[in-house]
Amino acid sequence: MKQAVPLTEARAFIEAHFDEPVTLAQLAELSALSVSRFATAFRQQFGSSPYRYLCGLRIERAQALLLAGVPGSVVAAEVGFFDQSHFARHFKRFCGMTPSMYLKRARARCLLQASSGLLRGAGNGIESADPRTLASLISD
Repeated sequence: MKQAVPLTEARAFIEAHFDEPVTLAQLAELSALSVSRFATAFRQQFGSSPYRYLCGLRIERAQALLLAGVPGSVVAAEVGFFDQSHFARHFKRFCGMTPSMYLKRARARCLLQASSGLLRGAGNGIESADPRTLASLISD
């Protein structure tokens, strides 16, 4: 039976330094593996390449910053992307939409939840309002 290669230090390093340039050589050294063996073992253990894992962490942090009102150009630098274009390209690849579209949808979802909560609590007979109707009212 094959033993799993301990990659917890490398993953912890990625999580602690996601906003800095991280190389495969650094990660492989932490795991005492060759670069190619490290990349293979990481993919097997965590289901994605080290670079994809790093980008995923950056995007998760970027989403939180965007929702907190931080401008996209600042977010790009804060999470470790070279520039706003690099950030937007990766964001779209991971989320299926641009950062501005993500913000627009998040705000609409928030408004929809607030509106439907108000309608349910109002006792005005509109408790069963169709969420799509509410969404169309919000977007107008």
